[in-house]
Amino acid sequence: MSAVRMMKLITGIMEAVLAIPVLGAIIIVSNGWMPLVIMLVLHIITLLLAVRVQGPLAGSIVGIIASCLGWIPFVGWLLHAAAAIVLLVESFSRRLQQ
Repeated sequence: MSAVRMMKLITGIMEAVLAIPVLGAIIIVSNGWMPLVIMLVLHIITLLLAVRVQGPLAGSIVGIIASCLGWIPFVGWLLHAAAAIVLLVESFSRRLQQ
């Protein structure tokens, strides 16, 4: 499994956990919004890896936006869910088979 595929899968799963309505909010708020910073760094790393292999970028971009706006109650939930879906779809994309 390539590094890009692995990072997209990991960040997709983590975004899916943060998209669970009450659980995601508890994780983020109880840790002082640090999970959003960690996810931002992971999405940037994933984006740089995807650029290097000319893979799909949309999931990482949506993830970066979700990390930046995740502190807004319902907007954050929607963005985390969208990022999770796009990242997981991209992780199984044929464009990443290398």
